[in-house]
Amino acid sequence: MAHEGLWEQLEKLDGIETSQRAKCQYLENPARYTITLLNTEYVVNLSGRNIFYILSDSQQKEAQFLEQLCILAYLINARDLPLANKLVAGNTLPGGQFFFRGQHGLPTKKLEEAFGNNPELLHQVSAQLDAERCEFGDASIRLNMLPRLPLTIVVWGRDEEFEARASILFDQTAASQLPLDALLAAVNLTVGALLKKAAESG
Repeated sequence: MAHEGLWEQLEKLDGIETSQRAKCQYLENPARYTITLLNTEYVVNLSGRNIFYILSDSQQKEAQFLEQLCILAYLINARDLPLANKLVAGNTLPGGQFFFRGQHGLPTKKLEEAFGNNPELLHQVSAQLDAERCEFGDASIRLNMLPRLPLTIVVWGRDEEFEARASILFDQTAASQLPLDALLAAVNLTVGALLKKAAESG
């Protein structure tokens, strides 16, 4: 079973205390959490060890591997901390300079390819994920990946002098909410959601 070790850790935790740390909801009979990830509400069912969200026609859809990883790791690790409201790059987080490199590099290139010719498209597609506009670069957004995990994405458009550039920035508290591997998974999910919306918009 996927993430068995994480389920075991989560089952040992107090549900009410966990929901306060993670800023989500805990319900009993059956024991479950409801938590918002990228503007979608997921149900974390402890007895069945499954995570799903409800489609508009009331059908349940199982969470994907990375979604499950992010949600479980967050419920286990989240801390009841206020945001620092200080944006930092991934390599300045504790351990980040060694982790976010090579195959663990942040997917900025995908953002440059998708939005470099039309930065405004980032604002258009991210509105569907409840993102806020920011004032950085040619286009920038802040969106809540998880309740205590905002991500800020900045794009500078391509022009005659410069290639497109993109940055993915974290609140200084990000590594207190998720281990770095789950944080990278959260970023990949977020970028994947933005690229999917961009592709749908044609």
